Amino acid sequence: MIVIDNSVISDDIADQYFVCELTKCKGACCVEGDMGAPLEKEELAVLEEIYPVVKPYLNKKGIEEIEKTGLYEQDLDGDFVTPTINGKECAYALYDQKGILKCGIEQAFLDGKTTFRKPISCYLYPIRITKYDHYEALNYDRWHICKPACNNGRELGVPIYKFLKGPLTTKYGEAWYEELVNRIEKKA
Repeated sequence: MIVIDNSVISDDIADQYFVCELTKCKGACCVEGDMGAPLEKEELAVLEEIYPVVKPYLNKKGIEEIEKTGLYEQDLDGDFVTPTINGKECAYALYDQKGILKCGIEQAFLDGKTTFRKPISCYLYPIRITKYDHYEALNYDRWHICKPACNNGRELGVPIYKFLKGPLTTKYGEAWYEELVNRIEKKA
């Protein structure tokens, strides 16, 4: 375990390998699960602000679901999540020409329409953050649908923390990420 500021980072994030393999999983993380993607409270206002530029990227069913339930909803624990279509795929997801699910929010970002890439919970996956009163726990979320990503990461020699350099830097800053790298390399 590594502790940086108010973050407790699981050793798995340093020791396990991961590189998404969308051609094999087809973006299943946007469909599988019991709820939509977790959202941070600050992201709710961002979704309200960017929805007009994101909407053209979404499919008809996603737009209908968002218009019916809202840009986000609360789960049974009172946390905010993205809405889903019939309890399955995220309302912000869209299929590309190859049948791979992608994020409509991220497509708008890639096209320069917004500065918000996508919910941090999606951007950081396979890391899941659990918030406690005085710290956040960063853990590796093992999921059978990501087995191709684990194999790919192992073959390429890319540990989770390196695969997620961009998202970790976005969430915690460059100095935090550099400290993480230094601590991991000292342990090795």
